[in-house]
Amino acid sequence: MIKILIVDDEADLEILIRQKFRQKIREQHYDFVFAENGNDALRKIQLHPDIEIVLSDINMPEMDGLTLLTKLSETNPLVKTVMVSAYGDMDNIRKAMNRGAFDFVTKPVNFEDLELTMEKTIQHVKQLRETLKAIKENNILKMYVDENVLNFMSSREYEVSLLENETIEASIAFIDICGFTAISETETPDYVVSLLNEYFDIMVKEIIEQKGIVDKFIGDAIMAVFKGPFHLDRAIDASLNIRNAIDKLPVAVGESRYKPRVSIGINSGEMVSGNIGSSTLRRLDYTVIGDKVNLASRLQSAAAINQILISEENYQKINNSFVCKRIGEMSFKNKEVPVVVYEVIS
Repeated sequence: MIKILIVDDEADLEILIRQKFRQKIREQHYDFVFAENGNDALRKIQLHPDIEIVLSDINMPEMDGLTLLTKLSETNPLVKTVMVSAYGDMDNIRKAMNRGAFDFVTKPVNFEDLELTMEKTIQHVKQLRETLKAIKENNILKMYVDENVLNFMSSREYEVSLLENETIEASIAFIDICGFTAISETETPDYVVSLLNEYFDIMVKEIIEQKGIVDKFIGDAIMAVFKGPFHLDRAIDASLNIRNAIDKLPVAVGESRYKPRVSIGINSGEMVSGNIGSSTLRRLDYTVIGDKVNLASRLQSAAAINQILISEENYQKINNSFVCKRIGEMSFKNKEVPVVVYEVIS
């Protein structure tokens, strides 16, 4: 059910709204709350924190709609406001938009147009809320978050929600584009960045296809996290698909004649998941850390071009599903005992 706040000093508006949307109210699609001015609207929002959108008049006693709009933009950035007013001149429309209005509908109201506007606004709010939820697990989505949401993310309420740390079972894949940094010496910065983003886009699509999460981009490498049922199998499937997709790419046009290849390290097990970084700088990443993560990184560093390396412990979990080849023992930093390593073939 979508909760909508109607702010207008016209006494008969509530009756008209309930008549026009009676079916949607009966079907529990809409739930309307009514306020007679801006001050009353702020009180109603405190009483109903689940209000999704606001439909507000401009000319009202005590607090007008434009003042209300400014206060909502500052204190409730996820609540989107549609102005509904007889003052539909360009000056008022520009003032409303500059203060954060999502849309503007003029009176007398065309209720068919109003409902379409409401649905469009509701979808926008839902997307913002889904983005906020996903940001904890997928930092790439930060690129699509607008300024109001980022302001909310810096609030105390959001900071508290991010303090929930836990121990999880997951698989980590470090995927490096082999020899890519060398082309930065012969190609223009724009070309290097464009090419790297093209490769990353291919890799990310395969990770998402296997329900993985892009934890971070590290130079010309990706760190991906796979959680849930068969997380190790999905990490390997994504890695095999990435290797095949990148291997099929042509030689890059340019002086370097670069041919893209990848090297990959995968590990799974128990690790700590939490929001890590500097609260002073307000730069925190929701990520995973621990020995299992470190070993995945070491395996990637040891992998040759087009190799996918896993430990013997992980080989025992997936040897019925994948063709692997024993490489032998390898010594890694901070590991007292050498690790028996396998290469995933197919």
